[in-house]
Amino acid sequence: MTVNFQYLHMPESNSLSEIVTRNLQKLQHKYQFIIRAEVFFKLGNSTDGNDKICEIQLSAPGPRIFAKSNENNFEKSAANTLRDLDRQLRKRKEKFQQRKKAI
Repeated sequence: MTVNFQYLHMPESNSLSEIVTRNLQKLQHKYQFIIRAEVFFKLGNSTDGNDKICEIQLSAPGPRIFAKSNENNFEKSAANTLRDLDRQLRKRKEKFQQRKKAI
């Protein structure tokens, strides 16, 4: 699986990249059909403090899978985004398994 990181309006962070890469590898081990991940970290313009944005787009068979989260720090934002992706991937895997059973 290829992982591409983009940091918008902020400096690049190796520790943040390592955390997300490690968690994406766990997802890829669990769901082998993931091909590529695009990860975006952005600083937003929120007045309530939830201006740290993490967006992840996964390439897999079928429509692309996308999740986005706003939090007060990037680690929480990435964790919420990865949790949402896990939920979407679980649903897609169930659909694949239902199709295999139908054949």
